[in-house]
Amino acid sequence: MDPQTATLMNKTRKALIIEDENSIAQLLKINLTHLAFTVDHFTDAESAFAGLQSQKYDLCLLDWMLPKIQGIDFLKRIRPHFPHLKIMMVTAKADADSLVNGLESGADDYLTKPFDSKVLSARVRNLMRRLDVEENFKPQMAKEEPDEMVIESARIHFSKYEISVSNEFIHLTPSEFKLLASLFKARGKVLTRDQLINQIQGEDVTVTGRTIDTHVFALRKKMGTWSPHIETIRGVGYRVLLSLEDRSEQPE
Repeated sequence: MDPQTATLMNKTRKALIIEDENSIAQLLKINLTHLAFTVDHFTDAESAFAGLQSQKYDLCLLDWMLPKIQGIDFLKRIRPHFPHLKIMMVTAKADADSLVNGLESGADDYLTKPFDSKVLSARVRNLMRRLDVEENFKPQMAKEEPDEMVIESARIHFSKYEISVSNEFIHLTPSEFKLLASLFKARGKVLTRDQLINQIQGEDVTVTGRTIDTHVFALRKKMGTWSPHIETIRGVGYRVLLSLEDRSEQPE
């Protein structure tokens, strides 16, 4: 048993699959079962919503093209009511606009069909690591957001505007720091360029999508050996990986 699966098995995790194609649903279920999940399967959004009201789930794998209520509409409906549920859209809609729409509507991750089982498993483990981080921070977050975060060798102190890698402080511009801080706080979730622009834009600062790309290029140079943790999601934006094992297989 690999270490990531063993870690998942230390907790009882429950997942729901919302997919109307039985063959795909069975493949998803097999993969989640190997990751020690108990799994419920629904073929439409209406029955899935009833299940969400009666059971506590940690993970939802959601198809876009569903009968009656589309997956994207279901996502928008449930996100405000289940903020801690990790939702991954698994869909054949692979164009950049759909990907952006899914992420901005509240999806935590987005995987296109056909998919590789290893990539699916890595993405699921990443979402569960994020859930672990959120659960560990929950007592502090009830009072206030944590002022410091560590992702492997990088440590960021938000109020002091400090970032270090392997205990060596890195000098960042204010915009670079805001961008990196936003990615840290997202805890592995993809942020679109528009979302990052909104974080950095200020009274005396004009930011474009190209500006974001330039900042990321500079950050990668300054962060040195830690820089592979900043992943480009092509056509969408960026995320910080909690572990390099979570890197997707798409070209940068």
